[in-house]
Amino acid sequence: MNDIETDADHDDEEAEAIGSAVANDENGEEEEVAGSGFADLGLRPELLQALTELGYEEPTPIQRETIPQLLAGHDLVGQAATGTGKTAAFALPILHSLDVSGGRARPAALILVPTRELAMQVSEAIFKYGRTLHVKVVPIYGGQPIFRQLQALDRGVHVVVGTPGRVIDHIGRGSLPLDSVRVVVLDEADEMLDMGFADDIESILDSLPEERQTLLFSATMPPRINGISKRYLKDPVRIQVGVKESSAARALITQKAYIVQRAHKSAALGRILDIESPTAALVFCRTRTEVDILTETMNGRGYRAEALHGGMDQPQRDRVMGRLRDGTAELLIATDVAARGLDVDTLTHVVNYDVPSAAESYVHRIGRVGRAGRQGVAITLAEPRERRQLSNIERLTKQQIAIEQVPSIADLRAKQVELTVTAVREALGSEDLDEYDEVLEVLLAGHEVREIAMAALKLVHEASGATAEEPEIPDFNERSDRPRRDYNDRDGDRRGQRPPVGGGDTAFIHLAVGRKGGIRPADLVGAIANESGLSGRDIGPIRITEHSSVVGVPTASVDSVIAAMRNAVVRGQQVAVRRYSEEPRSDRPDRGGRTSWRPEAGGERPRQGFGGGGSDRPRSYGDKPSRGYGGGKPGGNFGGKPGGKPSRPSGRPKQGGKGH
Repeated sequence: MNDIETDADHDDEEAEAIGSAVANDENGEEEEVAGSGFADLGLRPELLQALTELGYEEPTPIQRETIPQLLAGHDLVGQAATGTGKTAAFALPILHSLDVSGGRARPAALILVPTRELAMQVSEAIFKYGRTLHVKVVPIYGGQPIFRQLQALDRGVHVVVGTPGRVIDHIGRGSLPLDSVRVVVLDEADEMLDMGFADDIESILDSLPEERQTLLFSATMPPRINGISKRYLKDPVRIQVGVKESSAARALITQKAYIVQRAHKSAALGRILDIESPTAALVFCRTRTEVDILTETMNGRGYRAEALHGGMDQPQRDRVMGRLRDGTAELLIATDVAARGLDVDTLTHVVNYDVPSAAESYVHRIGRVGRAGRQGVAITLAEPRERRQLSNIERLTKQQIAIEQVPSIADLRAKQVELTVTAVREALGSEDLDEYDEVLEVLLAGHEVREIAMAALKLVHEASGATAEEPEIPDFNERSDRPRRDYNDRDGDRRGQRPPVGGGDTAFIHLAVGRKGGIRPADLVGAIANESGLSGRDIGPIRITEHSSVVGVPTASVDSVIAAMRNAVVRGQQVAVRRYSEEPRSDRPDRGGRTSWRPEAGGERPRQGFGGGGSDRPRSYGDKPSRGYGGGKPGGNFGGKPGGKPSRPSGRPKQGGKGH
């Protein structure tokens, strides 16, 4: 891709919502009004001409508030979300103050952005606004051959837009002189800090001339942003009009979430998209590996999906974005970093495949839709353990996220029938139906019209993939529907020990981690409950040996628990999980001198102690005779006699009776 992208199809009016397009008017009176909105701000005639040619009418609120302050030379802190018009808010004043008369151009403005995509987009915008001024602007970022950037800088530039890492590289090479820089902009400053650029940013700011104008724009204002503002900005003006604007934009976005186990996420995503039928959707994943796997899965489901992450070189990324913009691809599956700064005006849906770890990231993500007055949909797939993160996001955005049920197979079939009906109705309006008269006449010779119509519908329906078999996806939205055990009739002492589990409703899973890995019963209960959505009281009994563990779970949930635990990390270890089916020899002692236990054995089964009161969290795991699980009270351990004193390995000193 060229250093400057000038394709008119990618005009920045959608990316920045700088103003509404001028309506066509035969007398041209509207064009005169278009110029007057920005003319009131005191911009030079060349810029007004460029804005009129681009079809921009009125400045957005942040532009109206910001531009006069910047023209007056003030430092500024602007809280503005993506899509509110902030690029034009700082680009137009920079261009207004540029001296482009004669001589070799030297960098007068430096704009720091978090990603290469945003660097290119900001460069495009400045190039378009400053076209009549013949402004030279260059984006510098990683992933592009540096010699091209060196050549562009050597020829002379007025404005440099770059990522902090590559700017540091050029400063170190001496290819980016800073002595003539009069304006520096930190765009999406919170994102740059989140990406670990804090030291680079401070190093760059320390290298710039003291006499300069410093501008900082951020969607959120965490304490680190305020720290940079106090250190590097001089009596800055603070503009927060963008906060109200972003809230209004979010009002155009329908926000919904689905509670889904990790093992069912890809199937749930496919079914949700089948129902939603997006024109184009951006799906956020946490890792490159997850992006690649999900892209392959969604392509297998029939979607035209493309991956975008930091492991791709720039030509690959450009091809992917081209396919999304021209409609060749309908799903873009990307990591946060790779998708930062992207703007695609055809996007109708944003999907969080995982709940963002920071609530601020959620704001950035959903800001990809709902721009320029368009409506959009933001979908979040949350695991049962991520409900609290959803609540944090609701508090930040001051908007409720509707928790909905994953569409059932019946919902999917109804949608597929609806699509088939729509396709047939559209075909009925075609002008070339007469071409099929001959085929119809042949079929009518041996069949009724109704039979022919039904056969044709069958072909259309099957061609859409509507007849593919799909399993039901477990619903974790309403956990109160789960059958609960009766704890009124319980054995044991007043500590509320868990009653024996009947042999028919408990199955066992084997985890390839044990005492050697520092595993405790609480670790296993917490991991299984968080990953699978089971209540703590549904988990147990538990047996921990030196190198492995066996855990009881409800028989109906054993497969889903195994699937959910396959990607789980317990005490920093990824654990291999399978159904427990081995029958250790009863005459072979376990390590530590204990007799091996078989789930299939009859009689009373040792059990794990839980606190009473209906809490989902296990309160007590018994006394601590060794590093493994044991109990000195009724409810006992897997080793010695039920209800008796726990056995312990010979030669190991008995430890205190304090619970885990």
